[in-house]
Amino acid sequence: MKLSIGFSPCPNDTFIFDALINKKIDTDGIEFEAILEDVETLNQWALEGKLDISKLSFPAFFRSTDKYLLLNAGSALGKGVGPLLVKRAGSEISKVEEQSILIPGINTTANLLLSFAYPDAKNKRPMLFSEIEDLVMSELADLGVIIHENRFTYQQKGLEKVADLGESWEKKMNVPIPLGGIAIKRTVDRLISLQVDQLIRKSLEYAFANYPVITDYVKCHSQTMSEEVMRKHIDLYVNNYSLNLGEEGKKAIITLYNTFLLMNNMVPSKNDEELFL
Repeated sequence: MKLSIGFSPCPNDTFIFDALINKKIDTDGIEFEAILEDVETLNQWALEGKLDISKLSFPAFFRSTDKYLLLNAGSALGKGVGPLLVKRAGSEISKVEEQSILIPGINTTANLLLSFAYPDAKNKRPMLFSEIEDLVMSELADLGVIIHENRFTYQQKGLEKVADLGESWEKKMNVPIPLGGIAIKRTVDRLISLQVDQLIRKSLEYAFANYPVITDYVKCHSQTMSEEVMRKHIDLYVNNYSLNLGEEGKKAIITLYNTFLLMNNMVPSKNDEELFL
């Protein structure tokens, strides 16, 4: 059996899926066709139901619950891991809601958390996440929302933090921040889905067992990132929630789901338990 699986080239994802994709573990006869793409591309594909298995931002998952179930393994949740709102160093920002803001995609959790913290901020423009730092520095926007490894490099680029968007969420809701999950099509046989879930967990356990070694697979997709930044990235975004959501992880996702529905004046298409495998 062959299944398509999409995830980002960022170190947290390649770290998780390296052993699975490169058959460092026994995949029980399942073949995986890996497609690496920017998270907002994966989000759009999820809305279209393009891939069998996909990493996706939670707002994209919430919009595609008719097509996908969330797996227990592979997600990115945590505390102190939220996206950052940044500006050019030394620039004066009087009121965030009045500024032009670059976001890493409409369907990203980063955009949802920006709206949660600043509900009146409407002048937003989606951009590829890796371009946001340079575009803010080029004065093509007043502010930018940065994710992934950019939170480790923005100060070197001449940017300053305006707000940690995750802090607003954690303080008000008292649950971890759900950033992204791994979802599988509802049309995939349930026993196969459970098998895939276990394989992703085994792949991550293999990666943890060999850490802090950074494999060639992680390196080749991380562009110009240093190994130090790769490890910071992995340490921040890959944790026990990535092995298994558990009750606390599921509670955080359900809290975000209900917040998302409320903010978008939507009614749930699935009850809470129907979101998960």
